[in-house]
Amino acid sequence: MNKTIRRASVFCLLLVLALLGRATWVQAYQARALADDDHNRRNTIARYAQPLGDIIVAGSPVTGSKRTEDGDLAYRRTYRHGGLYSAVTGYGSQAYGATQLEGIYGSVLDGTDDRLKSPLGLLTGKRAAPGDVVTTIDPGVQKAASEALGGKKGAAVAIDPGSGQILGMVSTPSYDPSSISGTDDGATWRELLDDPDKPLVNRALRQPLAPGSTFKLVVASAALEYGLYDSVDEPTKSPAPYTLPGTRTVLRNENAAAPCENASLRVALQYSCNNVFGKAAVDLGQDKVRAMAEKFGFGEKKLDVPVRASESVYPSGMDEAQTALSGIGQFEVTATPLQMAMVTAALANGGELAAPHMVSKVTDGDGGTLEDFADGDTTRIVSADTAKQLRSAMVTVVERGTGGNARIDGAEVGGKTGTAENGVDNEGTPYAWFTSYARAGDRQVAVAVVVEDSGAAASEVSGNGLAAPVARKMMEAALRR
Repeated sequence: MNKTIRRASVFCLLLVLALLGRATWVQAYQARALADDDHNRRNTIARYAQPLGDIIVAGSPVTGSKRTEDGDLAYRRTYRHGGLYSAVTGYGSQAYGATQLEGIYGSVLDGTDDRLKSPLGLLTGKRAAPGDVVTTIDPGVQKAASEALGGKKGAAVAIDPGSGQILGMVSTPSYDPSSISGTDDGATWRELLDDPDKPLVNRALRQPLAPGSTFKLVVASAALEYGLYDSVDEPTKSPAPYTLPGTRTVLRNENAAAPCENASLRVALQYSCNNVFGKAAVDLGQDKVRAMAEKFGFGEKKLDVPVRASESVYPSGMDEAQTALSGIGQFEVTATPLQMAMVTAALANGGELAAPHMVSKVTDGDGGTLEDFADGDTTRIVSADTAKQLRSAMVTVVERGTGGNARIDGAEVGGKTGTAENGVDNEGTPYAWFTSYARAGDRQVAVAVVVEDSGAAASEVSGNGLAAPVARKMMEAALRR
């Protein structure tokens, strides 16, 4: 054989072997990675080749699927009352992916979850009938929160203290997930992204803000648990006004006429006395306040309900002046509405925090349970006595203090108002907070509401004026369920 031909033949053989080796590598080792790649169009085609499973609220689906008229994606996602439930469902978009429950349970909803498949289906890879996600949301509570918030920018969360079930979760302004579920919704998508009010952000879970005076419940819990005071009615020996340690800055009270000097924790909560809680935080020390905050859930980076909530933060490395400010929920303290609802839920539940969750179970196409989320998985946060004393003080806030707008006839209601400074030198509109619980008979609920912006002047912003009425409507709905 010609020497040149022989060399060419050997070279071609090596090329063939390399090609075979590469093909074997791709098929044996990279097939799954390529199949699961987000840029693989076949995955999107397969996902929307059949109707998706549904997200269920009170036995009825709040999602659906609609046959498309053209293109290679046979179905698109639809939503019933989409704006009402967007903070729960998230969106499922052919172009922009999926978020929240739509994203977390995507494989169940599109039928690719292995738990849905028969033994033969596991071998063949055939797509199974999709499953459903059953939520804990109560439509009455959800609607009450949405209507009460109205055009305000804010969020609200309601929790059953005994079970941990999330009964309502609303973020405003909202959006309709149906408007971005297709492939030709680019204009609407850009409008949502460019909107300065950020409707795509779930404020209930993903927008930690300064909690203001609602954080005083955490400081009061620490003061009782660590023995700084023996009861909520013991005088605290707190000067009014209180000068921040190491400074000439005076920590004043909103109501100059309030009886805050040497006030007990009950009176200090009733009138929201800054001097008492600023001094208590300093007397306890930041480490004890942080330890109590962390027991309630602050600092938890993986709080999944099952949607992951942003971390609520109690800062570290503070001096005493900063520690005093942290005691009234300012400086660098941040919390989500979910976190503040958890604080109140634990106090309402005798000092035990039931793990919050908004999915009760995941089912297959025949209604069989794939995954069940048990209620009442609790952790002891404070003693039953501490919880009882603080509930009593919170009732005083509603009956004779700053939280009168949350009062409900025929129910025990306890709460705490908060007005948190916003921006450097408080140049922004303050945040109005309210967190509360209500019980009537064997029914109870814990709520947290924040109003970021209502359009009102800063001087007119208060937790009682803006947030407490929202909480009252939610609590009323929860007690009726």
